[in-house]
Amino acid sequence: MDYLPIFLDLKGKNGLVVGGGDVGARKAALLINAGAWVTVVDPGELADAYAGPKGSDRIIHRREAFKPEHLDGAEVVFAASADDALNKAVYEAARARHLPVNVVDKPEVCTFIMPSIIDRSPVVVAVSSGGEAPVLSRLLRARLETLIPAAYGRLAALAGRFKSQVRKHFPTTEGRRKFWERALMSPVAEMVFSGREQEAEHTLARMLEDSSTEVGVGEVYLVGAGPGNPDLLTFRALRLMQQADVVVYDRLVSPPILDMCRRDADRFYVGKERDNHAVPQDEINMVLVRLAKEGKRVLRLKGGDPFIFGRGGEEIETLREHGVPFQVVPAVTAAAGVAAYAGIPLTHRDHAQALIMVTGHLKDGTMDLDWDMLCRPRQTIVIYMGLKGLVTLCDEMKKHGMPASTPAAIVQQGTTINQKTVTGTLDTLPALASQAELKPPTLIIIGSVVSLHEKLNWFHPEPAEDDHWHTPLDQPAHM
Repeated sequence: MDYLPIFLDLKGKNGLVVGGGDVGARKAALLINAGAWVTVVDPGELADAYAGPKGSDRIIHRREAFKPEHLDGAEVVFAASADDALNKAVYEAARARHLPVNVVDKPEVCTFIMPSIIDRSPVVVAVSSGGEAPVLSRLLRARLETLIPAAYGRLAALAGRFKSQVRKHFPTTEGRRKFWERALMSPVAEMVFSGREQEAEHTLARMLEDSSTEVGVGEVYLVGAGPGNPDLLTFRALRLMQQADVVVYDRLVSPPILDMCRRDADRFYVGKERDNHAVPQDEINMVLVRLAKEGKRVLRLKGGDPFIFGRGGEEIETLREHGVPFQVVPAVTAAAGVAAYAGIPLTHRDHAQALIMVTGHLKDGTMDLDWDMLCRPRQTIVIYMGLKGLVTLCDEMKKHGMPASTPAAIVQQGTTINQKTVTGTLDTLPALASQAELKPPTLIIIGSVVSLHEKLNWFHPEPAEDDHWHTPLDQPAHM
């Protein structure tokens, strides 16, 4: 270990910054955020950036050249001027007084270095490369920012409020450790993350009252996996995917997304295809209840968005009836994601001021849709699960007054490297789709906006020869 990572308590203490430019302002802002008073030594005017930090009234400007006497009373020193000789003089003066000193971007003349910081106060995470690769440190910090929710600070504060009570209840370090491990791995943490802090506090209090009681009911995370591209997952979805004990997933969740779930989590496949229901919906609902009642954190991972043709509402109704805590994480639904990757804006002031999403699932060989509503002008119609009934769909729309020349598109496995887009009109699209040998999952878009595809198409995937997994564009209505 090249450096010893430490955290300094600077609340109410004095920090010295030599240099009135933007670099010095950034260091002053860090000191202020840590609760320090800041003295800035520079004979000229301070950069405008010095006025930006919250608490900038705690900055004192000494408009004069640096002298060693400026170090009197300082707890930490930054040399941030553009003059290398001055910075070295600051370093030597600070060393003579045994003060920690940092010369910006000069690790060889520093007694400490500044890491990249993830601030979730009171939780603070620092990442450093020892000054060897600061850009790499920033990239690592950016990655950690996505994995550590802002609410971790609130979780730490909650734990802090119970610290003395836990200490009284558990006289040994081992006892306290076990309690906190159980508490922080329980639904308490997720209650805080989802904004239910009062509920979290009451639950933690109950756990403390009866320390022999194990965590009871777990929680269900109803998470949308989006249209197939892992890059379109939300931060919240990814976090829950990586902490769940059990994953209950459907057919339309792509393998790359499933691989991002916690490796040691149990997995239950409950997917269904047309005329092939692996697990009936009522049974899926009760599987979620049973697993949660066992105290597990259950990830119900659904292709697309769980509330758009996903039967997510039915699942959480059952959970509510059985007193199982749950939360819902929305996703980029197929209509938005696939259209964007196909270069087809769903609304456009010159083409469409309304958007309609329907399911094209055939029932007894027919489509039970409000054709008059669908065939109104200046709107975009998006049809989920319409491939099998594409001929019927186009014929019915023409019969109900939609011009045969209306632009139409069908997109297979949109947002993924296997995306294929076929465009035509209500008259030509069925034949073109047949010639292209398209297979589910697909999404159909009808309306004037489709005419923009040729000009706005930006995504040109190059499919991998061995990559044939299907992606969740069509969230079946019976799932």
